[in-house]
Amino acid sequence: MSYLSRAWRAAAPWRNLRPFSSASGPTAKKSVPYQKTLQEEGPGSGEPTRPPPASAQVVVVGGGSLGCQTTYHLAKLGVSGVVLLERDRLTSGTTWHTAGLLWQLRPSDVEVELLAHTRDVVSRDLPAETGLHTGWVENGGLFIASNKQRLDEYKRLMSLGKVYGVESHVLTPSQTKDLYPLMNIDDLYGTLYVPKDGTMDPAGTCSTLARAATARGATIIENCPVTGIQVRTDDFGVKRVHAVETAHGTIQTPCVVNCAGVWARALGRLAGVHVPLVGMHHAYVVTERIEGIQNMPNVRDHDASVYLRLQGDALSVGGYESNPIFWEEVSDKFAFGLFDLDWDVFMQHIEGAVNRVPVLEKTGIKSTVCGPESFTADHKPLMGEAPEVRGFFLGCGFNSAGMMLGGGCGRELAHWIIHGRPEKDMYGYDIRQRAMSWGAHPDVAMSLPSRRFHHSLTDNNRWIRERSHESYAKNYSVVFPHDEPLAGRNVRKDPLHEELLRQGCVFQERHGWERPGWFSPGGAAPV
Repeated sequence: MSYLSRAWRAAAPWRNLRPFSSASGPTAKKSVPYQKTLQEEGPGSGEPTRPPPASAQVVVVGGGSLGCQTTYHLAKLGVSGVVLLERDRLTSGTTWHTAGLLWQLRPSDVEVELLAHTRDVVSRDLPAETGLHTGWVENGGLFIASNKQRLDEYKRLMSLGKVYGVESHVLTPSQTKDLYPLMNIDDLYGTLYVPKDGTMDPAGTCSTLARAATARGATIIENCPVTGIQVRTDDFGVKRVHAVETAHGTIQTPCVVNCAGVWARALGRLAGVHVPLVGMHHAYVVTERIEGIQNMPNVRDHDASVYLRLQGDALSVGGYESNPIFWEEVSDKFAFGLFDLDWDVFMQHIEGAVNRVPVLEKTGIKSTVCGPESFTADHKPLMGEAPEVRGFFLGCGFNSAGMMLGGGCGRELAHWIIHGRPEKDMYGYDIRQRAMSWGAHPDVAMSLPSRRFHHSLTDNNRWIRERSHESYAKNYSVVFPHDEPLAGRNVRKDPLHEELLRQGCVFQERHGWERPGWFSPGGAAPV
């Protein structure tokens, strides 16, 4: 057990402060106002930054990463009447405290393309259009493998990356030590190095997106909370968005984009739309200065479920714990607040970080950040037009990947709104998962049955919580094809389920249904 672990268990005051050693106040160095807490202060009050217009072609709700990216891409594609509404200030809620990591390699080819576009937007397009620096830092990324199985996964990622022009290299432990001298390589099997990975600055990125969007005619209104969404039924019995009600006036519009993050579920209810996501506590800590850490790549140690993000001459340490904490009551009075960090939950990341970079054992913590993030049952974002209401689009539930997927998904969502379908195959993200990605006309696709989440599940809080909890805990697990969930099972069973089970049937799950997969002669344990 590390020194940190022993010290943390022995020093009770650290449970209320920070473990690595000692430091000044945890929020003193930040330029954003998150010394406010949920109990002390809610959203900004007062008048909106400008009066809401009487009408708009598209109203985007939520001024975080996805809201700003979608607004920017809509304006860039020529939509003149785009209005972004933010109830507090841009980045409030979740985006402002995100770590901002961008890894270019993911198991999905579509996601590799989405990530590439985000990188192009923040590193090339926005600086060229505005003359401003978004805060992009290209310091590279390093994936850690402690066993052959994990390294094989990285080799598959490298092969996929080659198709899309993503430079990456498999390194031996000794080569890894040369690249990252502070790293412990005793338990390494190998690593995957991606030189052009990096980090984004949430505030810098969103403010630059806002400037570029307004230069193209978009309207951004802060301090303007949405209070209602008017839905009308047309002559054919189809429900359609009619208007957005705010605390400062009503905007007539045929299209609303729900980019409200953790609050997307509440916004959906205003239109009669089920948004199956949950809010959870997600945390990281920022260390004091570390000699020799400058210019090191970001590190993702999947087997230890921890990441190390370079932050100047310090590191941010975070990850995905196996026992995450739900945000039980999502408050509309929460803007730039933070939760108290639960060290019992977070300690596994400290131990993993110290094992990987031993110098952290004697390094202090400068600040702790524990804020809300939204997670979904299948660990994929919720995008596309809602099945319940025409003109109500989703761009939420990004499972703590909203910054790095934001550029690509913002562009696809803009195409979705304008043309009725995205440019890329977004089937895995589509809330409907109908025939849209297969080329069907939007009106035809809307008539087809929904397949991603059965209607009996989208408002089943227990099922959503159980599955979201599992997807959070398995975020860094090796990705296997046809992997079956263990949580949220036996929700929907057919009349032959018990008989098939007695015959040794191994069940698979789809849309909540337990369906026969294969038979095991020796019998199979029930899920």
